Amino acid sequence: MNITFHGAAQSVTGSCFLVEAHGCRFLIDCGMAQGGREADEHNQKAFAFDAARIDFVVLTHAHIDHSGLLPKLAARGFKGPIYTTSATRDLLDVLLKDSAHIQQIEAERYAKRHHDRKSDKDAYQAQPLYTLAHVARAMELVQAKPYGKQFEPHPSVRLCFQDAGHILGSAIAEIWLADGQGGTKKLVASGDLGQPGRVILRDPTPIAQADVLLIESTYGDRLHRNTEDTLDELVEVVTRTVPHGNVVIPAFAVGRTQELLYHFVQLIQQGRLPNVEIFVDSPMAVAATEITLKHFAVFDEEAKQLLASARQLKESPHIHFISDVEESIKLNRIRNGAVIISASGMCDAGRVLHHLHNNLSRPECAVLICGFQARGSLGRRLVDGVKQVRMFGEEVEVRASVHTLGGFSAHADQKALLDWAAAFAKPPAQTFVVHGEEDAAQTLARELRQQLHFNVSVPELGQTMEI
Repeated sequence: MNITFHGAAQSVTGSCFLVEAHGCRFLIDCGMAQGGREADEHNQKAFAFDAARIDFVVLTHAHIDHSGLLPKLAARGFKGPIYTTSATRDLLDVLLKDSAHIQQIEAERYAKRHHDRKSDKDAYQAQPLYTLAHVARAMELVQAKPYGKQFEPHPSVRLCFQDAGHILGSAIAEIWLADGQGGTKKLVASGDLGQPGRVILRDPTPIAQADVLLIESTYGDRLHRNTEDTLDELVEVVTRTVPHGNVVIPAFAVGRTQELLYHFVQLIQQGRLPNVEIFVDSPMAVAATEITLKHFAVFDEEAKQLLASARQLKESPHIHFISDVEESIKLNRIRNGAVIISASGMCDAGRVLHHLHNNLSRPECAVLICGFQARGSLGRRLVDGVKQVRMFGEEVEVRASVHTLGGFSAHADQKALLDWAAAFAKPPAQTFVVHGEEDAAQTLARELRQQLHFNVSVPELGQTMEI
């Protein structure tokens, strides 16, 4: 068995792992890199493998950094099945269409700004990575499978999805591969693991056995703040800000937005927050919320509370779901009293850019960052305390207060990752730490060695490991 790490190696985004074993070649994820120019250049490069020779794809969940290059893969000749869960299939249709739409807008904007340049690089960047037609082609290849039931995607492979507790439909992949000697080797890919004890989704499923493990490490070097302290800070920032300004929350449309709304409803019911005007300005988030309700069966024991909250959300005069562009533009006129939740979560595209453009320079406003920000992204620069950013061709002073609410992360922190890994009956023969920046990955690898006696490696981008 060979595994080549074509993405998410000493970085958080662009998850893509090529597995080759006994006449079978498949990908685990095919994600888009996120976080500035370097990520864009990575996405524009040709695949380092022949897409037409890939037998199938195992997709762990719908987030674009795991799924975003599937249409490009289909456009380059891949015709095999894409296996994932039912909820991921539904979310994928929404997210990939939104991705294609954003790329088209960005390409047109780039072409307009650089219309007098003739270099090959400029001509290439003026083209989207893929179109809605490519998305449709990729979606035709998606096959949904339930949690907990084995199936055979190839004569020499068995596959089973288990709940990863990260976002709706997220999965851990258990993969049994023929070893050529009449036996099998078991590969487990964690995908992105959720933080245990969070609202809405179930905790990540413990796995008892693996010969080879791929484990994520997004927060492999830190612990999350507890939920109660996080909610206290949310209440303090919102209460202090809305009398004079607005609160802008860049949030991933899938998972994070629904969790934030759940907490806002609870806090208002408890009297800890006034009836502030909350605007969910993201067509994708609106669609994702509907899909979330459709897949009610995968929720945890707090699902009844979620359903009650969801009904109240639709009935509440203080919470507004916005899809129309004109309605979104009208939000620019609001000077105070608004909480605006909008995508993208890393502030690199989408409607949130317009809300940041209109509110960042106002010291009476606040920005709440509640998810991981990849190196190079606008969100990461704001978290790092930059005083000025360039948006829509002009320099914008950062005078609004910027707050990081780590307790809302959908990723497992270091303790949760180690606890999940400790469930193996014995250490896997080989463990590869992926999907984390170098410091986080190396820190988690060290803890896995010291605490659990794992044989651990942190692969580099493009590296092939023979097993």
